[in-house]
Amino acid sequence: MPSIAQREELHRKIWQIANDVRGSVDGWDFKQYVLGSLFYRFISEHFASYMEGGEDIDYSKFNDDMITPEIKDNAIKEKGYFIYPNELFCNIVANCDNNENLNTDLAKIFSNIENSASGYPSEDDIKGLFADFDTTSNRLGNTVAEKNKRLCAVLKGVNELDFRDFKNSHIDLFGDAYEFLISKYAANAGKSGGEFFTPQQVSKLIAKLALLGQKKVNKIYDPACGSGSLLLQAKKQFDEHIIEEGFFGQEINHTTYNLARMNMFLHNINYDKFDIKLGDTLTDPKHNDQKPFDAIVSNPPYSIKWIGSDDPTLINDDRFAPAGVLPPKSKADFAFILHSLSYLSAKGRAAIVTFPGIFYRGGAEKKIRQYLIDNNYIETIISLAPNLFYGTSIAVNILVLSKHKPDTKTQFIDASKLFKKATNNNILEDEHIDKILKVFKSKEEIKHFSHNASLEEIKENDYNLSVGSYVEPEDTREKIDIKKLNEEIKTTVKRIDRLET
Repeated sequence: MPSIAQREELHRKIWQIANDVRGSVDGWDFKQYVLGSLFYRFISEHFASYMEGGEDIDYSKFNDDMITPEIKDNAIKEKGYFIYPNELFCNIVANCDNNENLNTDLAKIFSNIENSASGYPSEDDIKGLFADFDTTSNRLGNTVAEKNKRLCAVLKGVNELDFRDFKNSHIDLFGDAYEFLISKYAANAGKSGGEFFTPQQVSKLIAKLALLGQKKVNKIYDPACGSGSLLLQAKKQFDEHIIEEGFFGQEINHTTYNLARMNMFLHNINYDKFDIKLGDTLTDPKHNDQKPFDAIVSNPPYSIKWIGSDDPTLINDDRFAPAGVLPPKSKADFAFILHSLSYLSAKGRAAIVTFPGIFYRGGAEKKIRQYLIDNNYIETIISLAPNLFYGTSIAVNILVLSKHKPDTKTQFIDASKLFKKATNNNILEDEHIDKILKVFKSKEEIKHFSHNASLEEIKENDYNLSVGSYVEPEDTREKIDIKKLNEEIKTTVKRIDRLET
């Protein structure tokens, strides 16, 4: 692994490229060109490394006519796509200054890479990967020359980044650089950015909660996967264990869906080990033919509107029917929760970032809380510190669902004081994560921090599941000794009297 200093220097250079080259193009729009160029370089070098097979040859120097149909067919079956030598990133960037057709050549190359998977099992995983890397867009410039100049500057900037030897830490560095860029764009984009990127430390906590105690899981699922950061954090936390079938997710936003698939490749997850789908999870779930998942991680959008009761078929949907009521049309939070619960295996856990309001509001949401508690599906509710996420200062909660609880108690953890202050956002540090996980695992009761509430206690509280209703906050106000204070006042008055006399 690279040192912290090396990583920070790499991050600084990447962000400098993003800012120096974009010019008049909006930063949020321009992210696709930097991310796309980074991805293009990665899959080019990854594919060349695969074709060289560890031998002392240079695939980039091959002639395209040396590639037989059999070679191409075998490569696509194994890697999911094909890149000819003259289409490799290194060969395009070497001549980009003098290429008057750079923008259209890139568009053709991206189309060829995507089309190479047509008719193969990887077709859905490769199709449209470069859709947001529009090299002919007027956002790059009004003339072809302006577009080519800016594209060449981006390619050269990405080419100059030092990722060291590919076969060693190259993959880790590429993936890390990619996630850094996404997080930077998210932080600078406010709410729209925060919706598709969960801060790394929060992702780490969620992944560890979902995977705790499991040595082997069949697969990991995120029903609102954004750019895939939660799934990848789960991979990072679980690398030493067995994930039998890989990583599954669904995303409604087309741009973010492409980011998620790129992110899988960048973290060396082959096309046959991930299944990311495009679509509305609540009304058009794409993984309903799958076996239940042993681990679910999710940060769904907070309190968005959905069709709800306007679609009369949903009340009979296997995901929502058991609760006997649909979440309100104006707040889909519990729709995502019920969806995750229905996809959860008997041995698994789901860890879901939630908006605090769902735990105390009345109406349909109260009825769903009652269903979850009465059926013993809620293991733990954790309140986190405020301002941990990009674009919102809300102090969110994490809901942990389980179908294999050993008792009927529900654990509440108040972790709202666990954070480190930073310039823009608060940060959850490893020591904070460790403290939460230790109590989550042991179910120990700690005054002002954790409490295990019985079913009767929750019923008496009218199914209000706010952490503050069960964990009494510590009174940090200064304690005043009234008797001592009165004595001091008397002494002071006597002194004043003497002075006046």
